[in-house]
Order: sequence, then structure tokens, then C-alpha cells
Amino acid sequence: MNSLQPVILSGGSGTRLWPLSRRAYPKQFLALIDDTSLLQSTAARLDSLGDAASVQAPLIVCNEAHRFLVAEQLRASGHAAGNIILEPVGRNTAPALTLAALDVVDDDPVMIVMPADHVVKDVAAFARAVSAGLKHAAAGKVVTFGIVPDSPQTGFGYIRAGAATDAQTFALEAFVEKPDRQTAESYVSSGDYFWNSGIFLLRASRWLELIGRFRPDVAAAVRDAYQAGQRDLDFYRVDQAGFAASPADSIDYAVMEPLSREAGECLVVPLDAGWSDIGAWAALWEVSEHDASGNAVHGDVLAFDAQNNLLHAQHRVLAAVGVQDLIVVETPDAVLVAHKDHAQDVKRVTQYLDEQGRCESEFHRRVHRPWGSFEGVDMGERFQVKRLTVTPGASLSLQMHHHRAEHWIVVSGTARVTCDDKEFLLSENQSTYIPIGTSHRLENPGAIPLEIIEVQSGSYLGEDDIVRFEDVYNRSGRKG
Repeated sequence: MNSLQPVILSGGSGTRLWPLSRRAYPKQFLALIDDTSLLQSTAARLDSLGDAASVQAPLIVCNEAHRFLVAEQLRASGHAAGNIILEPVGRNTAPALTLAALDVVDDDPVMIVMPADHVVKDVAAFARAVSAGLKHAAAGKVVTFGIVPDSPQTGFGYIRAGAATDAQTFALEAFVEKPDRQTAESYVSSGDYFWNSGIFLLRASRWLELIGRFRPDVAAAVRDAYQAGQRDLDFYRVDQAGFAASPADSIDYAVMEPLSREAGECLVVPLDAGWSDIGAWAALWEVSEHDASGNAVHGDVLAFDAQNNLLHAQHRVLAAVGVQDLIVVETPDAVLVAHKDHAQDVKRVTQYLDEQGRCESEFHRRVHRPWGSFEGVDMGERFQVKRLTVTPGASLSLQMHHHRAEHWIVVSGTARVTCDDKEFLLSENQSTYIPIGTSHRLENPGAIPLEIIEVQSGSYLGEDDIVRFEDVYNRSGRKG
């Protein structure tokens, strides 16, 4: 039985799904379809492949800033969390896959390469397609999966298939850029074109050979960065300067497009499995369940004489009256209203927020940390109030602030507090004061989450006013 190494690429920022998706918490970590995140669903999809191959624990390549989110979500879904490679900067998918291939090439498995943020509803059909392509990839071919189109979409790249190589596999003749509407209609009516899924099967050694041939500059820079890396907790941290020296390029542009011009090297397996890349809000509406009026509803929503809307409420009641084809998304700190025809233009909002130096494109009101999370409650001149949630057994770093003092009030749970050379416990309704310049640490020694109200006061309240002395998460000198 072939050894199959799943490689999940989790580097996307998902700005088209703002305000649910933010750069610090992008769409792969969101539960958009059911109770599991897209990353967790991607990992769970691999469980269906056990009859076709010996499936290894997934290898994740992710943004360094998301490392603890990835590990936490994998553990929560019952998957191993010790196989994570960190990208210190984003360089697109070709360098990311090169890191993965270098990590596993000694055993030279067939890799199944998948984005972390796609939806595949028919997992059995997905498993059959992988099984059909596996023998070809094991023999040295590069296999991709073409999504059977159900409409003439202009937002996807296409694959043109050639002659059949067997009952389930076709020669890949060309990758085609996103077409206009008329061209897309001709593609779909011909039956020779598929949407480009971005999912691949190939051996690790084959990828390293190809990236070395077509993009030797990428191959050399990434190899140097990988070899200069080191293990850090659950993660493998590659050399930052070395990886930053690699040009940015995608798998398609770097390798697949030039390789597709060499007859017989690339194959495509049709995949008809309820796939979506959820590239924009309109795509989420399409794959969601609808009520009798065509509305996709989430949260506390009231709809009257409203048709074909996506209505998503997180924090408050959302009422829609006499509207159609709208996207309305409510979060604690932002509300989006857009027509479905303009769903792709949401990125203009995040671009504007970035230009204005605002934080709403980066963070939610609740910000996740490896020890738990904090949420802004109120702020004004020289003060802000936060709600901290510390998971059982977790602790913040031993740290100090130059510009702010802190008051901690325990709402629930038990806190162990270090304040200079003192250590003591606080229980519900008890409080303490941390003066400016005092080294301090907050821990949760209990079995339930610790809830703290933190009142900060001082001349500067930014998150970068933290001097870390000790940290169980090795964050000294690093953000996050």
C-alpha cells in the first residue's frame, strides 16, 4: 500500500470574507459550514483515505503568527499537532510546498497537497478521486484534480483536459486564466474544461526535481532556509532571512503551467464532490443551507419578505425586511452590507482600513493567544478594560510594562499571580494591583477557564509595551 503524506497549506488571509475573517484569524480557522473550522474539516477529510493508502499525520505549513491556532485546532479535532512548519514571511504556495517536500523527502511519500480553507461536501467522492490518481503519482506523474463545473464561473482558473489515460484520468493539456463570461460559457458547454482546484498528488522527490528545474532560485533559497531552521515546541521554525530571500510564486505559475506543456507529465482527475474555495461571501451563500425564501441564516436573525440573502449575526439581533440578494454580516466590532454581485469588492474595505492604520482588518475584538484570549471591553484616554480568558493549566509570560499599571479582578476560576518576588492565589471576586515596572505573571492552576477583568492605566497602552523574561511558548522578542 502506498504511503500518502497529506500537506495542508494554511497561509491564506481570507480578506474577502471580512469582517468574519481577519488577518490574525483568517477563514481557515472559522466554522463557516458546520461546527468545525475549515482547517479541521480539511484534516478530517483525510480520514476517508485510509482504504486507498497508508495515510500519515498531516504536515501543516502555516504563517508563524497562526502557529498556536493551528496546533490548538488540530488537537481539538483529534489530530497530531507536532508536524507544523512555520513560514516567517508569506512567499505563496511554491516555497511553502518546497518546505514540506524537504521535510519528508527521505521517505519520499506521495504527497496530497491541499489548501486549508476549501469545502468538500462529498467526502466519499473525494476519496475515490484520490484513489484514482494515487497510482499515477506513485509512478512519478503530477496529478491535479479538476472540479466538474456546474456553471460558467469567471472567478476561477480552468484546466483543459485531453485524451483519457484510463476510465478516471485524463491528460492535462493546459491551465487557462480566469475567463470572461462568454468564454466561460463555451468552456462549460464543451465538457473539456474543469475548474482548477489547487489540489495535487505527487512524490516529494518529484516536486523538488521540478522546482529545481523551473525555479532554481526558489529551490536554493528555501533549501538554505530549511536547513538553517530548528525545532521549537510543536513547530519547525525555518531561517527567517533565508526564507525571505526566496521569490514569491505559486505552484501553478512556478511548475504546473510550464510542466503542462510537456506531453504526458501532468494528469487531471475529475472531482465532483460539492467543492468550493469560499473565495467570497457569494460563494458561502451558494454552499450554505437555505430557508424557504433562499436565505442562508446564521445566528439571531429575523427575516420578513426577504429573499436570497446571506444573513450572519454573531453578537446582536439582525433584522432584514424587504431586501434580496444582500450579504449582511454582523460582528461585535463591524457590520458589512453588500450586494452579492459585489462580493469580490469587500477587499476594498480591508485595503482602506489598512491605509487608514485601523486595526479592524487585522484583529477581531477577541484576540487569541496561546494561553487563551483577551477581548476589549472599553477604552479611553489613559485607560482600557479587557476581559482575559486563561485556559486550564496555561500561563502568561513573566513580563513587565514600562508605561502601564494593571488591576486584575477574578470573575471566575482561580488565578496564581506572581508579582516581583511574591506568589499568591486569587479566587472569585478577589483582585490585585500590578504597578508599572513590576515583573508579573498570571497563571490558571485550576480545572476550569479563568476569567479576569483587567483594567490598564498609563501613558501608553499598546501591546508592544511588553518585556518578556520567561515564556513557556518561546515568544520572547516575537509577537503573538
